[in-house]
Amino acid sequence: MVWILIAPIAALAAVFFSVYLYFYVNSRSTGTPRMLEISEAIKEGARAFLRREYIALAIFVVIMAVILTIAIGIFLGKGIEIGPAYIFGSVCSALAGFLGMEVAIRANVRTAYAARKGLNKAFPIAFRGGAVMGLSVVGLALLGISVIYFSTGKPELVLGFSFGASAMALFAKAGGGIYTKTADVGADLVGKVEMSIPEDDPRNPAVIADNVGDNVGDVAGMGADLFDSYVASIVAVMILGEGLSLVTPRENLVSLPLIFAGLGVIASLIGVAIVRVGKKGNPGKALNWGTYFTCVVLIGLTFIVTYVLEFPLAIWGALTVGLVAGIIIGITTDYFTSIDRMPAKRTAESSQTGAAINIISGFSYGLISMFPPLLGIGIGSAVAFFICELGIGPGFGVYGVGMSAVGMLSIVGMIVAGDAYGPIVDNAKGIAEQAGMEEEVIDIADRLDAAGNTAKAITKGFAIGAAGLTVISLLAAYQAIVQREAGIIIFDLMNPFVFTGALIGIAMPALFSAMVMLGVGKNAFRMIKEIRRQFREIPGLKEGKEGVKPDYARCVDIAAKGALRELLPPSTIIIVATLAVGFVGQFIAESIGPPYEFGGIQALGGYLGGSIFSGLIFALLMANSGGLWDNAKKYIEAGELGGTGSDAHKAAVVGDTVGDPFKDTAGPSLNTMITVMSLVASEFAPLIVAFALLY
Repeated sequence: MVWILIAPIAALAAVFFSVYLYFYVNSRSTGTPRMLEISEAIKEGARAFLRREYIALAIFVVIMAVILTIAIGIFLGKGIEIGPAYIFGSVCSALAGFLGMEVAIRANVRTAYAARKGLNKAFPIAFRGGAVMGLSVVGLALLGISVIYFSTGKPELVLGFSFGASAMALFAKAGGGIYTKTADVGADLVGKVEMSIPEDDPRNPAVIADNVGDNVGDVAGMGADLFDSYVASIVAVMILGEGLSLVTPRENLVSLPLIFAGLGVIASLIGVAIVRVGKKGNPGKALNWGTYFTCVVLIGLTFIVTYVLEFPLAIWGALTVGLVAGIIIGITTDYFTSIDRMPAKRTAESSQTGAAINIISGFSYGLISMFPPLLGIGIGSAVAFFICELGIGPGFGVYGVGMSAVGMLSIVGMIVAGDAYGPIVDNAKGIAEQAGMEEEVIDIADRLDAAGNTAKAITKGFAIGAAGLTVISLLAAYQAIVQREAGIIIFDLMNPFVFTGALIGIAMPALFSAMVMLGVGKNAFRMIKEIRRQFREIPGLKEGKEGVKPDYARCVDIAAKGALRELLPPSTIIIVATLAVGFVGQFIAESIGPPYEFGGIQALGGYLGGSIFSGLIFALLMANSGGLWDNAKKYIEAGELGGTGSDAHKAAVVGDTVGDPFKDTAGPSLNTMITVMSLVASEFAPLIVAFALLY
């Protein structure tokens, strides 16, 4: 079908346009020598960390590729292409993160310098810098899928590509999150609470590490996170489409998600191109307008293609449901985290009594905030299911749920552009303050940063909602793979294997979250000791004497070494535990015999279900509570309740430091964690079935 060429053509267009935007950003002025000095320090730290991280992860990627090639490719006779597909996915994910981070560390200083000429001069640099990340993600992801599917015609090899992308994303998000929060927590607790100095004061030894962390965590990490969700949503629908041929030929159902994803890229390109802000305009409204416009364009394009190709309109309806659900989830996330809304203001007010009530309030609002998006995911998936099940025929309901996830993620190019804009303007504000720019310039940078905070909060809600629908599709894909290999298998909660697997799965997000946050805590402890040492031992640093500078490099090194040391255990245990549930469960089942001969497969199904529900709860709680604590602090810093330096402000800073690993380390990493678990289960399910049939 010639229409499938939309996917690679749109992917190439996204890549070429991102290159054009990269050169646009790079052509802007870098500003004063002091600004350039700060920018170079951030660049050096970010590049060094990413280089060390990718070298360490390359060893894991090679080992896993060998295991897949031997176990799946040779032993099961699925073809040795599985190993290269896995490596290809890892490389594409890493490359997308690298490109996004590379332009972010160039756009930050250029945005700060352009702010001298007004908001409308600085905003395009920051947004187009973020758009490089967004378009790189969708371009490389869709191009990678197209290359593998066009060259082999096997959706299961695309599953290997997705597994590679997801595993790399898990490590990148966990590592980047540990890095950025190590620096942020250390800088805030010593700088703001103990020393009562501004957030980006150049006297703070951790300020450069904090700026570096914004890039390796919020740019490279979030890009990898949405790269993996995007690929996983497409491959899940391709696998589900393989088994459906009641209404339309199989190859059309397999290729349809690629066509719709290509249209999503086109819509994102149009959306990025039309985003503008006037001299006294509102950058937050400009970002939201771009997202809404992109959604409308996508709905129109997909309707036209659905009508022309004579696909059932129910499939288009399911895609539209997912798109609308994503926007609604983003809006509800904005309500619970925005600086202008009641939850953040009430949490800020509670800070007047100390840090304890601030933390209780933020945690409680975080619990409340889970209900609307979970309800949205539930209603969205149910509506998409019945639209296709009743509108097309039996078996198409889960395909509809998968298409709703594709719909939500089709505009990921625009979503990531808005998300990556956030850390760029955050860095720009920091550079402007550290370089001693005029107050008017800092105010403009602050307005850009405020819009970035809102954009990041909405993006996190969107990412969690998208992950929720994606993993539901992956669970259905796991069932489809199992049924293809072993026949009909029922996942009954009263089955002891399913029930036990579900309990283990429920526990995994809690275990993973604890491990990565303990990693932040241990590393932040080292960072705080170093910051205190420098303030104590470097003469004139505390007073800000001219010519006296802290040892920024030492803090950057502490953050980098600690992050690399702490990221491997939690990320590795997720993969090992998933395989253990399947294979150990199957070994026990073989010793029991019928009717539990496929007990390992059933345990793994329960395990995935438990991890999905638990993972969504933890992800929403942590992302929203963390964002709420952050904006409660910013509300006070804006001059309310005593302003910066007050007791209420110090209490809010403590709450924010609790929320930092919530919202930027554990919470976003859980999206990737449950995706990785689902992909590991689907990839190794045929091997577990083969193990069962040997006995």
